[in-house]
Amino acid sequence: MIGSLFPGGDNVMLLALCVPVIAAILIPLFGARPNLRETVTLVSAGVLFDLVVILGDKVLRGDLPSLPGLQVLPGLEIRFAIEPLGMIFALVASTLWIVNSIYSIGYMRGNNEPRQTPFYICFAVAIFATLGIAFSANLFTLFLFYEVLTLSTYPLVTHKGNDDARKAGRIYLVLLLATSMLLLLPAIIWTGVVAGTLDFASGGILAGKVSPALMGVLLFLFVYGIGKAAVMPVHFWLPAAMVAPTPVSALLHAVAVVKAGVFSVVKVIVYVFGVDALREAGTGDWLAYVAGFTVIAASIVALRQDNLKKRLAFSTISQLSYVVLAAAILTPISLVGAAMHIAAHAVSKITLFFAAGSIYTAAHLTEISQLKGIGRRMPWTMTAFAIGALSMIGVPPTAGFLGKWFMLTGAMETKQWVPVGVIMLSTILNATYFLPIIFDAFFKAPPEPEPGHHAHGEAPWPIVLALTATAAGTILLFFFPAIPLALAEMMMGMR
Repeated sequence: MIGSLFPGGDNVMLLALCVPVIAAILIPLFGARPNLRETVTLVSAGVLFDLVVILGDKVLRGDLPSLPGLQVLPGLEIRFAIEPLGMIFALVASTLWIVNSIYSIGYMRGNNEPRQTPFYICFAVAIFATLGIAFSANLFTLFLFYEVLTLSTYPLVTHKGNDDARKAGRIYLVLLLATSMLLLLPAIIWTGVVAGTLDFASGGILAGKVSPALMGVLLFLFVYGIGKAAVMPVHFWLPAAMVAPTPVSALLHAVAVVKAGVFSVVKVIVYVFGVDALREAGTGDWLAYVAGFTVIAASIVALRQDNLKKRLAFSTISQLSYVVLAAAILTPISLVGAAMHIAAHAVSKITLFFAAGSIYTAAHLTEISQLKGIGRRMPWTMTAFAIGALSMIGVPPTAGFLGKWFMLTGAMETKQWVPVGVIMLSTILNATYFLPIIFDAFFKAPPEPEPGHHAHGEAPWPIVLALTATAAGTILLFFFPAIPLALAEMMMGMR
């Protein structure tokens, strides 16, 4: 294994951060030779995964690697250190970079997408930014890489280069930069002033240093400043960005962007506010209501969407707020549920987007009303879709069940009935907008092909391979949750 050549955890972390940067430098050198270009991407993704697995093993053994800080200004330094929640995020991103790269080869070639070399470059930079967020040791480092992620994914959102893509890109860039600069940055500065530090710390850094009222204000600024978490009404950028190619949608929804959002919310609650301090202050109760509203409202809007990717986008908005809701319950077991749902949603939602892209590539269909009988022509794709959908609903044996179980346990133990009601109602709504798609795909007859047209089959094999792997992962995570569960419990001091 590559990482075994560098036994120190610090060296492995530094290498992990360098791998996607090296990939971004090498990819354009082979722009005229697609096979070599994509080999660079796949090899880089494999090496990164190897390094992150080694880091995960070290963290599970109780070793928390860190790197020396780089001082930018007095009191501001870029510094990396691994903690259990960041390890979960890094494992998710590095694992899905491999399958998304395989998928991208089939999709980008199958649809003759333009500007494929810039696509792979920006994707690698986005993975670098994601790792920077996952390994951030303080709020300044998190903020810096949060912005790099926004800027590196903007060209991906506008990839098609048409008017719709440019409009979506403007919404994406303006909303995410405005929330981070006008809300998140002031929250970070304010926190540094009152806490005397920006470093993340077990138990938080604000306990005993601010009044309950100020704690509530800071929580508001953080939650809405982290626009990538898509808590309503800061959610418009996500459905707008669905004009991008499906591999980009997968990056936005599963690998990096929205996961960076909810990861940051959970990390701030655990390591900046402190779960106990926030509970005792009692000024964060509003967050459960806001998250609950987002869960339900986004599910209702999803019901009205005929475009498959837009329905999946609103589903993502709803599912993200499950994580925020779990964090707002403020119990150790619910925070474990939040961390587990980050991993479960990632592998499940990427499966759904992979399936949507597969349908578009093979059949050129985008609307749900067009999918009657498609399961007979694309059985691998629609079986994978069904598994991902069942996970979104929370049906065992799929990964989506795990997070909901822990959330409900935490809410019921503390008699917080609003989150319980939200989770139950949203589960019904999820079933309502996913199950008819599955039923129509498998149990209704497909339309006859137009004269002169042959009935389509599955998409190119790299697409089918990738979506089959993530669908299998959705089930395997249910049966083998030990690694993310152990890391989540370590985060809350339960191990």
